Amino acid sequence: MKLRDKKILLTGGSSGIGKATAIDLIQAGAQVVITGRDEEKLMQTAKEIGAIPLAFDVSEYETIPEKVAEAVAKLGGLDVLMNNAGIGNFDLLDNLTIHQFENIYSVNVFGLALLTQEVVKYFKAKDRGDIVNIASMAATKGFSHGTVYASSKFALRGMTQCWQQELRKHNIRVMLINPSEVPTAFNQEDRTERDDIEGKLTAKEIAHTIRFALEMDDRGFIPELSVWATNPFTG
Repeated sequence: MKLRDKKILLTGGSSGIGKATAIDLIQAGAQVVITGRDEEKLMQTAKEIGAIPLAFDVSEYETIPEKVAEAVAKLGGLDVLMNNAGIGNFDLLDNLTIHQFENIYSVNVFGLALLTQEVVKYFKAKDRGDIVNIASMAATKGFSHGTVYASSKFALRGMTQCWQQELRKHNIRVMLINPSEVPTAFNQEDRTERDDIEGKLTAKEIAHTIRFALEMDDRGFIPELSVWATNPFTG
């Protein structure tokens, strides 16, 4: 895909991987709508990087059709959906509550799936489109304290594989990106960005990976791509 003039909806674009990817895609000539729940932060980021802001909480399921329609109207069409919005919870099995599952799954699984369902209607109508799902290495291997978060990412990995099978006949590419740890605002109570850590990935590495995957000629696609830090034990 040639990214120039492509129209992209990117969730969770106010900071971290989402912001870095939006910057990369805009520099390549794409038009990008970024979403976020913190409207003030979203507006600041959009102004800073040249993106189009759309205040949107994917866990508010009933608003999804109108928000997708608004994004399409702002862009004048839609070519790519990047499902980047995600939240985390990390607790031991002994302490888990149903509320923790409902809270994380409302964003990482249910809202993401319903948003994708709505966007796919537009993609099917033109028999083309790209979907990039941002998962985690937690989608490939569980870990202590990871019951809720890892299981939500395992679910996303499974949904991605299902959508790949369903949507290939419509020329819709569905790709999964699994980053290892990237210090960002993710899971920070005040949503402030963390400083880079020696040995850990930065959001830029993931942004470059996403751009690379999208720029592959449309006749092929990368179903799943994992990005590891070379030596995460040096920090």
